[in-house]
Amino acid sequence: MRKFILAIDEGTTSTRCVLFDAEKKEILDIVGQKITQFYPHSAWVEQDAEEIFEKVQKCANKILKKNSVQKGEILGLAITNQRETVVAWDKRTGKPICNAIVWQDRRTAGMIKRLHLQTREKIKEKTGLIANSYFCASKMKWILENVKGAKKLASSKNLCFGTIDSFLCFKLTGNHLTDTTNASRTMLMNLRTLDWDDELLRLFKIPKETLPKICACDQNFGYAKKFHTNLISMIGDQQSSMIGQGAFSAGDTKVTYGTGGFVLSNLGEKSKTNLGNLLTTVASTLGGETQYAVEGSIYSACSGLNFLKDQLGLFDDFGKISEMAKNLGGNDGVFFVPAFTGLGAPYWKDDARAAIFGMTYSTTKAHIIRACLEGMAYNTKALVDEIKHSGIVFNDISVDGGGSNNEFLLQFLADMLNHKVVKSKFSEATVLGSIFVAMLSLGLMTKEEIKAFTKSKLVFTPSMSESERKKNFDGWKKAISKA
Repeated sequence: MRKFILAIDEGTTSTRCVLFDAEKKEILDIVGQKITQFYPHSAWVEQDAEEIFEKVQKCANKILKKNSVQKGEILGLAITNQRETVVAWDKRTGKPICNAIVWQDRRTAGMIKRLHLQTREKIKEKTGLIANSYFCASKMKWILENVKGAKKLASSKNLCFGTIDSFLCFKLTGNHLTDTTNASRTMLMNLRTLDWDDELLRLFKIPKETLPKICACDQNFGYAKKFHTNLISMIGDQQSSMIGQGAFSAGDTKVTYGTGGFVLSNLGEKSKTNLGNLLTTVASTLGGETQYAVEGSIYSACSGLNFLKDQLGLFDDFGKISEMAKNLGGNDGVFFVPAFTGLGAPYWKDDARAAIFGMTYSTTKAHIIRACLEGMAYNTKALVDEIKHSGIVFNDISVDGGGSNNEFLLQFLADMLNHKVVKSKFSEATVLGSIFVAMLSLGLMTKEEIKAFTKSKLVFTPSMSESERKKNFDGWKKAISKA
């Protein structure tokens, strides 16, 4: 009998199901569908959680049928997901009471601005997070105050709040659960106790009974009847990609370029919350051991490229833009700040907006494309500089995600960081991380085997002069200040 792990990769722009051969240790097949995005007002971003679940089922059914998977051949189910997106649903029916509020949404920026400095400091000390509308707490409060029937459901103890993992878990198993990595992104979980913080719940007026129970990433979350197997792995997408790149040791650092951009560096088993404009988050809870990470989040990375392609029509093939950028030989002073929904770390400016600076009559579409790619590297450098300033020592910096397939970006990143950059062995590191959690849970792989399995040899080394590096980054800093 064949042995598989079925993984659900529920991202910001697409839902994908992955079939992993547990014996050969390789991805057998991937099936995906795009998710509809809704923008009802400026800086609002929503999704239909029911559509997400329907597409999860469609993708899973298709991949199982396509590969003739029989009952009993799936050893376990794994989920990795976009974080900070909030779903509210009726416990009795499993139906969402409103659209999901996506992590990019900024409708609660004003609510966060009104928090006192002392409250902000308390949030940082307890959760490791900077008070921001990016996280879940203010989104949940907004739903309670603005969605008809939400308060009544809460008072009757029939309202469920959760991130996407929790919603999918409920729909598949009937259990209202989440894991430590997703819970650590809510601005409601205490990093030390790994449980909901009563003081923060009172601050945002969120009833504790509306929230899921917090579990380890490798726990048995319940039986998914539809797939005749247990859900044995749940982990947020950025933490999952750390595992997918074997980043189990303190100092192991990864960059992911997907819809957004994310830099995470492993802190080991001790959390630190005095990290300035950076975040402390749970990296994983595996085998009873919790590791932490320092994180910097870029709201818009490859989504900026999508905008140039789909909205402005500047190119039609992602495979061509690396050469377009290389062929220019320089940026000619053009800088792109992709602040479509504000700026994340280390700037934290929700009211910033996207802008292109330095254009002249000689500016071409290739300049704008290159500027967008460079912007991803500049923002990453700003994050890495902040992490270094906090005294954290780096090992290798590994890059995954769709953007890791762009050679110009990886070379420019190495040049700007003045540090070796390793291209992840697997561009599917995010979903592989959730699969590896399942394999660890089943005792089919060890952390040492995962590190060896994911080791990559494709390295980009810096070649830019210090004067050119400084000139480029100074230009970015000027553009940021104007945006």
